Amino acid sequence: MKIAATLILLLCTFAGYSQTAKELIGKWKLVKQTNVNGQVTTPKDTYQVFMEDGKFQGIHNGDSRNGKWKLSEDNKTLTIKVSIISIKFKVESFDDKKRVISSDKTGILEYEKVAE
Repeated sequence: MKIAATLILLLCTFAGYSQTAKELIGKWKLVKQTNVNGQVTTPKDTYQVFMEDGKFQGIHNGDSRNGKWKLSEDNKTLTIKVSIISIKFKVESFDDKKRVISSDKTGILEYEKVAE
């Protein structure tokens, strides 16, 4: 009985971390970038803003670019399109406070949600 209760608790915990596009909505600050060569940087004033209607805004040092975003149905691929550039990111981890994505073009990007 104790084992069954523990398993149920574990399953509920994992289910709580299954995020959806709804949890992606909001402003996210880039806190760490590991480029494809393994070099780690801490970018300043770099944000991603996801809006409910699939609109996206990338902000870097006060300059912004608008685009579109889409999260796959299985929540494993995030596609961001700005102008004619479209990048598919693998969602490494994702909860309501932290998000880690990666691509062969950008490396690993770690974001934290910003309270507005």
